[in-house]
Amino acid sequence: MKTSMGTPLLILAAISFITVIGGAVYEHVTSVPVWSSAPPASLAMFQAPYGIAAFRFWIPIHPVTVLLLIAALAANWKTERRKWILITLGGYVAVLVVTALYFVPQLMSITQTPYASTIDPELTRRAKLWETLSLVRLSCLFVMAYSLLFGLSKAAQPKAGPG
Repeated sequence: MKTSMGTPLLILAAISFITVIGGAVYEHVTSVPVWSSAPPASLAMFQAPYGIAAFRFWIPIHPVTVLLLIAALAANWKTERRKWILITLGGYVAVLVVTALYFVPQLMSITQTPYASTIDPELTRRAKLWETLSLVRLSCLFVMAYSLLFGLSKAAQPKAGPG
């Protein structure tokens, strides 16, 4: 009896991918509105000795998710699921590239601004732009999650070849 790892790997990849979305939603509900509201005065949450260290979640979750998506793709290569996993994996890699090139440098630049009790209008504008663009990025992740879950609804058996 042949067993397939296609479905379990795809389920694990979906759980990991949706965990990324959950982390992003959590941050957008709880911390982003606070730190982006009035920088640099609102940035103390990052700069205190016991400041938020969100990187402890983000740095490990992305490679795990990418590896699970690649493993799910390999295990489902000959099935109807391949297209949907590829859409998600390609989109996710694109999001990670944009994150590395724009979101992380901007976030570091904003949050590492020395604390001051005043509000800097230019820094506030940059923080609000970051927040808005990050919500667009999050929306794209939701679309990719739909694609991944839609792929999970497709047959796990290999597609019939020609002839």
